[in-house]
Amino acid sequence: MTSHVLVPVDDSEQSTKAIEFACREYPEAQITALHVVDPGDFYGATGIEGGTMANYDQIRKHHEDLAEQVLEDATETAATMDCDLETEQVIGSVSRSIVDYAADHDVDHVAIGSHGRTGASRILLGSVAETVARRSPVPVTIVR
Repeated sequence: MTSHVLVPVDDSEQSTKAIEFACREYPEAQITALHVVDPGDFYGATGIEGGTMANYDQIRKHHEDLAEQVLEDATETAATMDCDLETEQVIGSVSRSIVDYAADHDVDHVAIGSHGRTGASRILLGSVAETVARRSPVPVTIVR
């Protein structure tokens, strides 16, 4: 029996569908929405490769604020389905952070959207979802 489902979320329609899937299919399970803030997103925006750290803290804060909004939206989506949702935010490599979280927090199942909106991976066929499916220590459902 599945008792803990992890749903990685971003601001994509597919991650919203993954929340809905988890709430519908595992109504009795603990469901955790996880948003990963990729430091590459704010390092690239600051021009660090040139040695400048202009506005790094401001850009990082902006990404963390966006993450909070994504998690609030996920909570609201779950609430419309009478589903309680825990939320977590971490900073790191997206795929690795999801797999590590699943391994470290007694997760039984991962439900992930087929295409997210993380950098170049949004162009590829769900490279984050594919990587998570290959490396996850637990079963993964990829939601379209």
